[in-house]
Amino acid sequence: MTLEFTTSYTADTVSLFQHYKKLSERAMAQVTDEQLLAVLDPEMNSIAIIIKHLTGNMRSRWSGFPEADGEKPDRDRDGEFINPPVTRDELMNSWEEAWSIVFATLASLSDADLTRATTIRGERHSVLQAINRQLAHYAYHCGQIVLLAKHFKSDQWKPLTIPRGQSVKFNQRVKTGEASQR
Repeated sequence: MTLEFTTSYTADTVSLFQHYKKLSERAMAQVTDEQLLAVLDPEMNSIAIIIKHLTGNMRSRWSGFPEADGEKPDRDRDGEFINPPVTRDELMNSWEEAWSIVFATLASLSDADLTRATTIRGERHSVLQAINRQLAHYAYHCGQIVLLAKHFKSDQWKPLTIPRGQSVKFNQRVKTGEASQR
């Protein structure tokens, strides 16, 4: 699938969110159930904890967006960093439910909505700023998930993007439409 050319910010944002979701899922698919819960040291978060935090954030930020404040009163952010789901199924069900909220909300927006105002923790943002904030936040945590999964798999890791030493070949595939950067 080649990159779809667009000048629509909302359309491109959906594509980017889908990209980071897929990267995270492909990384998680490579690790064992035990590795989803593993931590490298006491101050680190496991992949499961990162997912629990992301899903809590997604539910809070995107439910009622942009009319409702992005920090819902019933969100327990501190609780997102303890007691992760213990099964892969439970974790992935929560993941899918949260992403469905993100994508449904984004589908309801158009580029004309980008200048509207919203709030997060009472702080005023444009819809554009709020979307950018979430995109950066999710990309940050996606990188953590990939790093942890790659660490756990070590030499058995299957690259999610361009394998080492394959840039020229990949660039040729992009030019012919066989591959895409997303």
